[in-house]
Amino acid sequence: MPAGKNGSAQRNAILQKSSVLFWEKGYAETSMKDIASACGFRPANIYNYFDKKETILFEILRGEMDDIVGPIRRLADDDSIGPAEALKAVIDNHLRHTLGERRGAMLLFDVGLNNLSSASRKKIVALRDEYDTLSISIIRRGMESGAFRDVDPQMAVFSISSMIARSRIWYSPKGKYSIGAIGDFIFDFAMKGLEKR
Repeated sequence: MPAGKNGSAQRNAILQKSSVLFWEKGYAETSMKDIASACGFRPANIYNYFDKKETILFEILRGEMDDIVGPIRRLADDDSIGPAEALKAVIDNHLRHTLGERRGAMLLFDVGLNNLSSASRKKIVALRDEYDTLSISIIRRGMESGAFRDVDPQMAVFSISSMIARSRIWYSPKGKYSIGAIGDFIFDFAMKGLEKR
């Protein structure tokens, strides 16, 4: 595979263009020729970076999950960050990636898993499970410290994640609410259910 800045830039361009094509046309309907055309390459050039279309899809989904999970790994056990502050950071990070410039890739996540091989699907699901585990540990830490009331931490995390995922359907960059305002609302809503009364 080509190395260096130029090779990395071309690889990233393939991933970005493919993400848009997979979402707009559908994964099955998008050919390697379509991807090459969108990137301004000859079809053979794509194979310098990716051996097959599924590898492109896998890299898109893995990149998205890495971006969501990576920044929160430190929060689960960092006692210098309170559980409420950690939860806010999780929500803001997840929402920023869900509604940001690459939200097409996050929309693709919902249907993309079905197009991966079993081995590739397990790797993506493992990252999703890691996100859940890290988030659950933050809720548990809040309960143990007395900051949060006793709740089912898994149900709390699934509910918060569902609010974030659902926002993709109605959010518009030109709409009434900014990503920051949506994050504040979801956090405040979650805290009303978590804080001791």
